[in-house]
Amino acid sequence: MLNLVSTFEHSANEFPDKKAIIFQDKSFSFSQVAAMVNKVANSLKKIGIQKGDKVALSCLNLPHFPMVYYGILKTGAVVVPLNVLLKGREIAYHLKDSEARAYFCFQGTPELPMAREGLAGFDQVGNCEHFFIITEDLEAVSPIEGTQTLGQFVSEASPICDIELTSPEDTAVILYTSGTTGFPKGAELSHSNMTMNAVTMRFLLQSKSDDIHAIVLPLFHSFGQTCQMNVGFSSGNTLVMIPKFTPEAVLSAIQNDGASVFAGVPTMYWALLNYEDKTGKFDNKKIADTLRIGFSGASSLPLEIIKGIDEKYNIPILEGYGLSETCPVVTFNHLVKARKPGSIGTPIWGVEVEVFDRDNKVLGPDKIGEIVIRGHNVMKGYYNNPTATATAFDGTDWFHTGDLGKKDEDGYFYIVDRLKDMIIRGGYNVYPREIEEVLLTHPAVSLVSVLGIPHDRHGEELVAYIVLKEGASISREAMIEWSKDQMAAYKYPRIVHFREALPMTATGKILKKDLRAEYQQS
Repeated sequence: MLNLVSTFEHSANEFPDKKAIIFQDKSFSFSQVAAMVNKVANSLKKIGIQKGDKVALSCLNLPHFPMVYYGILKTGAVVVPLNVLLKGREIAYHLKDSEARAYFCFQGTPELPMAREGLAGFDQVGNCEHFFIITEDLEAVSPIEGTQTLGQFVSEASPICDIELTSPEDTAVILYTSGTTGFPKGAELSHSNMTMNAVTMRFLLQSKSDDIHAIVLPLFHSFGQTCQMNVGFSSGNTLVMIPKFTPEAVLSAIQNDGASVFAGVPTMYWALLNYEDKTGKFDNKKIADTLRIGFSGASSLPLEIIKGIDEKYNIPILEGYGLSETCPVVTFNHLVKARKPGSIGTPIWGVEVEVFDRDNKVLGPDKIGEIVIRGHNVMKGYYNNPTATATAFDGTDWFHTGDLGKKDEDGYFYIVDRLKDMIIRGGYNVYPREIEEVLLTHPAVSLVSVLGIPHDRHGEELVAYIVLKEGASISREAMIEWSKDQMAAYKYPRIVHFREALPMTATGKILKKDLRAEYQQS
């Protein structure tokens, strides 16, 4: 028997009175969270949800997320976390594709009316039978007439419930890819996949019983879900829930709530680096003394940001690498090994990583190819999509990531770029990340994204979208001329656009497809 919910259940039994969650001015003990988890599970059983059924969940980083998440798992059902930014049509796709029987959706905010979009999606799908609105205050009435709230749903349920027996290979979670290439695909992750990844990350972070996690990564995404929620709860840690990222919210969680662990994506570290504390309410020394570890994933962290954070907060950032299809962690800069800035580290325990050429042959050190993975973290496949699953494994037992990378002689891996993002200009391969790293060394540049667009003569041409530092000024011509001096003739961008901000996903990744679409429409 193995059920992912045990990562929480054990700590709830061991530390019933310890704070499990801090949210704004409220806190919840492990026993309080466990009681709600059991109420959700018992209520789901009452409406006929059984082992293997799919239940969708759309929720910001609120105490209700783990309460519903673990409640679903406790029945033996499968959690289908959905991106909180999805619109009705997109929600309908996910509910239909996952064959969800029930759907929990947070009420949202005036700027993000999640419940209305959620209900619009639910109404389009016949297979989904139950819709529940999560209100921030469980005592509140439903904001949409005719719908039931989570509070109403669990009001008469017992706070005691046994875990449904599940096998290690039973599906625990279906995580949908971001859909950067075609429709989103649901990665089926087993109880073994998810539990092993959480336990391994707990070891890699050298988790301590008194650790406090500042959680700003969206919990619907595998990074925050595994590396902080499941890792934190399995260690008996306290989670500080932050629904929306701001530098102030993160620094407050560290300084005022004592957060010792923070995980973020590069754009978050960029924002922390560029944040100016004009109020003087934050003490950088206290923050550095309190925060034990910071780590980054989702995309490669530019060296200039690593150096800047080191200098500003005296915090070493450990980079890792992973994907939704791998729960997510694949490699990590282990605390017991030398840290190599710019590297995504070495494979985690029980996972193999290689670099393949186009013929699925292993490449030697410093040769660029596709990163491939096999091990306990690799998904069962894409739900109800055998064609996509077959493509992902390409006739081998290795999962093909679509990421270009290389391995050095010491076995450390480096991400070069996404395979689909590689630019071929005049017959030469150009890797956008390399160009972005160079552009970030310019004193006026704060953030940058480079992409390729079709060109009659060269096949593709490089376009750089740049966000300047506050108060900085430079012309396009001067920027191009500077780039020309820094890079080979086939590499430097001939087209530069200045922007106040770059489009990003809910997880903080820069949306190159949006920039590409914008360019094509201009």
